[in-house]
Amino acid sequence: MMQTLLQFDLRFGVVYSDAVSGSAAGIGCVGEIVKHERLVDDRFFLICKGHERFRVTDLVHTKPYLVAKVTWLEDRPSGEENLDELANEVEVLMKEVIRLSNRLNGKPDKESQDLRKNQFPTPFSFFIGSTFEGAPMEQQALLELEDTAAIKPKTTSF
Repeated sequence: MMQTLLQFDLRFGVVYSDAVSGSAAGIGCVGEIVKHERLVDDRFFLICKGHERFRVTDLVHTKPYLVAKVTWLEDRPSGEENLDELANEVEVLMKEVIRLSNRLNGKPDKESQDLRKNQFPTPFSFFIGSTFEGAPMEQQALLELEDTAAIKPKTTSF
């Protein structure tokens, strides 16, 4: 697969697959290799960036790797009038998560940087989802949402 990607196109589909059941999600996203390094044992070190979302409509073949027909997904316009306000609220909550995580891990408290970096709300929501390392089912649930405002944060006291 890597040979094909490096020769023809640096983009590939990423779909969540449950390790226990072997079932695959019907919605995934395009990954693009932005940097690669071949290791001495012919494995690769990759840095990838996620792009468009898609729905798998048909498997073309499964060997030597999965190839599928897909339809592209677009976010529906949100009924939420002020997505910027919502994104700012999510940023505040995410900074609090980072602060608490640092405290739990014995790291010093420090001022969190600008997490949004002038991103529009929808790309920012994808960034937030990407930070859920080790929580693939939660990431998949976020990937499947078609409305940026679909899950609103709930303020909780710690």
